[in-house]
Parts: sequence; C-alpha cells; structure tokens
Amino acid sequence: MNKNILLVEDDIELAFLVRDYLTKNNYSVEMVHNGLDAVTTIQQNQPDIVILDVMLPGKNGNEVCREVRNFYQGPILMLTALDDDMDQMLGLELGADDYIIKPVQPRLLLTRIRTILRRMDSNGHSNNTIISAGELHIDPANRLVKVGGHKVDLTSAEFELLLLLSQEIGHAVDRNSIVQELRGFEYDGFDRSIDRRISRLRKKLSANSKIELIKTIRGKGYQLCTGES
Repeated sequence: MNKNILLVEDDIELAFLVRDYLTKNNYSVEMVHNGLDAVTTIQQNQPDIVILDVMLPGKNGNEVCREVRNFYQGPILMLTALDDDMDQMLGLELGADDYIIKPVQPRLLLTRIRTILRRMDSNGHSNNTIISAGELHIDPANRLVKVGGHKVDLTSAEFELLLLLSQEIGHAVDRNSIVQELRGFEYDGFDRSIDRRISRLRKKLSANSKIELIKTIRGKGYQLCTGES
C-alpha cells in the first residue's frame, strides 16, 4: 500500500511541485495550505507522515506541531526557510522528528521520508520483546516506555533514538551511526540535532530516576546504561 503523506505548505507552486514528485515515487499526497486546516486534517486522517512548513497562515508550523502531538503519534518532518539553530531546536522541542532547510531539494526530501518511514515500519514489525535496563522498560510493540514504573511520554523521534541505544546497552553508539540510522546521511561534524535529541530524552528519563541512564562517552558517543554501570 502507498504511504499517505500530508503536505502542509502555503507556497502553492512549491506544494504542487513536491506533490507531483512524491506521487511519481508512489506516495499518496494530500495538501493543505494553512495551519488551521492542518490541525483538523491531521486529527481526522492520521497520515503516515506529515511534512510541515514552519511559516504558515492561521497557525505557524510550530504551533501546529505542538497542538497535534496531543493526538498524533506519527512522524513530523518540518520545512524551514531559516538556517537557524534556534528555529530548528524549537521544532524538535515541540515534537518534530526531523527538519529540512528550504529551498527543498526533492531527492533529499524523498530520502528523508523513506528513511523515517522505513525505520517506523521495521520497528513496527521487528522483535517486539520488552527491553529492560535496570528501572527502564521499553515495549517496542506498544511504543511504551516506563522508568521506575512511571510512563514516560516521548515523541516518535525520541522513542526511535532510545530504541537504537537499547540495541547496544552498556556500549557507546557513535554520533555517525546515530545520524545515519535516524536521519539518513553521514554526520558532518556540525549537525547538533542528535545532541539536542539526546538532551531532551535524558531529561525525560531522569524525571523519574536518580540514575543517569544515558551517558556521554567523550570521543565515542552515547551509552544507555543499566543503572549499575
């Protein structure tokens, strides 16, 4: 079955170009052109992925992202015309999974979409055994995380990162491996999105634990701990 994409973009010409390109690559694409319609459409249709422009009439992309995270668990890919760390950081903080800087390069956009959806599909149909690391419990089948018996609400991007680290419990996972797996390209030494995602994930996990469950291993990467290491 074709994956359903909701494209939220107020530049009509660009929206049709992107839609036509993605349609030729076997995706089903619905378009809306303002933030108010975006919220309603996401809630009603629950698309497989949302491509969301930041600068929108009615409600901007960040406002849309924050609001729909109350009822939408799928991936959100932000489009931003601002090559600004603060703008990108805000989108990620509000629940976006990734971002692409405009002007949009269709092949890069397609690669990023495929990477995100492939990761979602593989995790949805892979080993669903509950993973335990001390007081941390991860239920891949239900995308549920608990620390010390308390549920931890994670965005889909944060959950994917935690699941990746859980595959190497007690061992450091380097940034390049994380970036390649979660974002679909090699780490260039400058991208800080993974560091920000680690910081948010660590903060959420530590809210119900006195143990540092994610450690930064200098020169190596990040390590998920059992609480005893």
